[in-house]
Amino acid sequence: MLVKDKLNFKYILSVSLVSALGGLLFGYDWVVIGGAKPFYERYFDITQQASLQGWLVSCALVGCTLGAIGSGRLTTALGRKKPLIISAFLFTVSAIGTGMVNTLPWFIVYRIMGGIGIGLASTISPIYIAELAPSQYRGRLVSLNQLTIVIGILAAQIINFLIAEPVVESSTDAQIAASWNGQQGWRWMFWAEAFPALTFFILTFFIPESPRWLGQRGHWPEVRQLLSRIGGAEYAKAGQEEIQHSLLQPKRNSGSAILEKKNRFILLIGIVLAVFQQWCGINVVFNYADEVFSAAGYSISDALFNIVITGVVNLVFTFVAIRTIDQWGRRRLLLFGSLGLAITYSLLSVCYLADVKGVFALSLVLIGIAVYAMSLAPVTWVVLSEIFPNRIRGVAMAVATTALWIASFVLTYTFPLLNSSLGTSGTFFLYSSICLAGFLFIFRTLPETKNKSLEEIEKELVIENPHD
Repeated sequence: MLVKDKLNFKYILSVSLVSALGGLLFGYDWVVIGGAKPFYERYFDITQQASLQGWLVSCALVGCTLGAIGSGRLTTALGRKKPLIISAFLFTVSAIGTGMVNTLPWFIVYRIMGGIGIGLASTISPIYIAELAPSQYRGRLVSLNQLTIVIGILAAQIINFLIAEPVVESSTDAQIAASWNGQQGWRWMFWAEAFPALTFFILTFFIPESPRWLGQRGHWPEVRQLLSRIGGAEYAKAGQEEIQHSLLQPKRNSGSAILEKKNRFILLIGIVLAVFQQWCGINVVFNYADEVFSAAGYSISDALFNIVITGVVNLVFTFVAIRTIDQWGRRRLLLFGSLGLAITYSLLSVCYLADVKGVFALSLVLIGIAVYAMSLAPVTWVVLSEIFPNRIRGVAMAVATTALWIASFVLTYTFPLLNSSLGTSGTFFLYSSICLAGFLFIFRTLPETKNKSLEEIEKELVIENPHD
């Protein structure tokens, strides 16, 4: 293992942060809808149409799924850098377009376009950072992507809160629709994303390509040059040898190689973790904050302020994750998170059932967000970026991320329906059961990956896989 002072950590960090800007836009685009929702729903007059409400929130997830599906082919053919540039362009167009529309179809089109940007960024940014980072710092560096997601979430929540004018309790839907919030406020919430999106678009032209992808293409002088800049000549020599060794297997199309028996088990782990990260249920707090907090006795204006509080908690405990992920390890944090959420949701379910409202219910929501922020939120992305073999990493990550966004669509689309049929109490009890099932799966299947090179992880999970 290399000593710290031999690594050009300033360069590694700067490149990782540029890539992680995709995470910031992911977070902003993902959550801005929650603050705009009470106003654009009145503008489009859909407050009594639960299925259409669910579709407008979840339509971006169709784009996320399309972006994730396409990312596998794009990363294989174009590398990691160019698809990030495409993602940044889509974020920019979506932010401007969503705020300009006056009809539902075009609102949906631009939301789906932004979703494609999320699907690309969410797949590629963690891969890019993982393939560039030294093994002893990989967990923390990949977690930067989650940190920027959380910063994007908090930025959206604060901007939504600052843009929205106070809503009078007795206001009717028609009055809200005719107000500044209903006519212009929700538009500015989306337009604000254009500034970081354009910044991301410009900066991605100045980052290098991934050394692992360059090695797959046989560009070894570029690999050595990049690895030397990261850690010096010895680091470059050892890194190139590891990459070359991992590629010393019969050359097959990555799409067919992913179905080989030796890769199926690890692909299954990746898919289940990706789906579980969404079906654990915490994202409904961000996307349906008005429903969650109104059930706890809060008004629309109070809900917008509570959303900011959730964002602050999310940010603080993401820093906790960055601090602990390379010390505690991935497996321990995932087990802690899944069991912690199961317990928290059970208590929250009882609160809603017993009609306990106010600060106590809000506190449980914040505890759930804290547990998620230091465990499932960042660690899932780190594990997904680590566990797949070099040759199939792009395609396998695309499959897992596609599963994640399909699961997210199901979660987001079904919440209004579940909330209507089961009640808020029953819905959170369902999420608690899913978290318990996730805990058992992780306990039985996932080994620890901290402080191991990507090639060492591949050897342990694939070549020496006892499940083959």
